[in-house]
Amino acid sequence: MKQPNVSVGIISNDELKFAFNGSYTAEGSAFTGEQTARIDDGKVLFGGKHYDELTFQPDSPDASFTLHQVIIGVSFHWRRAEDQTFSGSLKLIVEGDKLTAVNILPVEDYLLSVISSEMSAKASLELLKAHAVISRSWLLAQIHKTDEEKNFAQDSGEMTDTDDLLIKWWDRDDHVNFDVCADDHCQRYQGITKASTPAVRDAINATRGIVLTYDGKLCDARFSKSCGGVMEEFENCWEPHHHPYLQARRDSADENNFPDLTREDNAAEWILSKPDAFCNTTDANILSQVLNDYDQETKDFYRWEVNYTQDELAKLIHQRTGTDYGRIRDLQPVARGTSGRLYQLRIVGEKRTRVIGKELTIRYALSPTCLYSSAFVVQRHDIDADGYPAKFTLCGAGWGHGVGLCQIGAAVMGAKGYNFKEILLHYFPGASITPLYS
Repeated sequence: MKQPNVSVGIISNDELKFAFNGSYTAEGSAFTGEQTARIDDGKVLFGGKHYDELTFQPDSPDASFTLHQVIIGVSFHWRRAEDQTFSGSLKLIVEGDKLTAVNILPVEDYLLSVISSEMSAKASLELLKAHAVISRSWLLAQIHKTDEEKNFAQDSGEMTDTDDLLIKWWDRDDHVNFDVCADDHCQRYQGITKASTPAVRDAINATRGIVLTYDGKLCDARFSKSCGGVMEEFENCWEPHHHPYLQARRDSADENNFPDLTREDNAAEWILSKPDAFCNTTDANILSQVLNDYDQETKDFYRWEVNYTQDELAKLIHQRTGTDYGRIRDLQPVARGTSGRLYQLRIVGEKRTRVIGKELTIRYALSPTCLYSSAFVVQRHDIDADGYPAKFTLCGAGWGHGVGLCQIGAAVMGAKGYNFKEILLHYFPGASITPLYS
């Protein structure tokens, strides 16, 4: 196959301000400099005219455009707004009552930014190669999902909402007007704002068109910052479908030496200790390879702790879930995955009791932004005569969903001398490393 293009949703708003750094053409007219578009009567209003959609094509290979005040880290603790610059085409579309800016560009150009946005462009070459392969694999797997796979995801039901149970997850199938978004919901993509390095270009070129496959199909290659010691399985985070190459393994050379973390006693002992693992590191040099500037604001990720008073937790859960549980008596584990991550949690409140899941729903409910992970144990303190604690402590492990490649663990592997193929097959056992296009 030839190298495909990818369409990336960048930002949605009532009004979009952007600038063309070089000449761009749309509808037979050329544009440069600062521009504004807004939604009006369900149409794109630009230059005094209305359009159903509008695409600006660069007039030269070095032309770029800048979108102002792009929100990154949506719903996460590093959320902020910044100006970002992109190569390729700019397409403006209408989604509901918002305008959405979509960037269209070749896959390999997209990957240059993803690798530099997801981690530091100063990472080791073998780590960059491994990440290039999984990012390419994941992207192309989403673009080329069959109708059967899309229907399975829809039929499996992304939400169960009853009085006693709320099960919800988020995946890239949420996007219907472009292939992927630019934030952590899909893959971080910040255009040419994140300066690439010769090492990133070397990694992209050295692995050009190379993907992970399993049984002849593209792998849905997931990744997160830190698995916390053991990888999670796909079905405990998203639709109930098992991928043989996304399985529980210890993040160490001794891959099969770990307890059954679906058992509560084992999970508690594991999370409350700091077992040896590739991602159990405080090496500043290695961490700087993976963590961008704002990621480095997160100091504790392999093991972490969050404390709430009774009033803080009750108010937080009410605000984040839209449900008033009253005072919180307990947070009870119901079901854990292979990494110890909770994918079902019972909230026992004064006014109601309900089980919530999956992992991201739990993380949203228990943090003003997003809890580092759902691998945690609950400690209740100063319990009154009616059984209500005055304080809660969440002792947790890892950062992110824990499925597939562990970025910090992979960085350690690269520093220890593992090559990119060894890194890939550690995190995606049974997969094949396959050239898809040259």
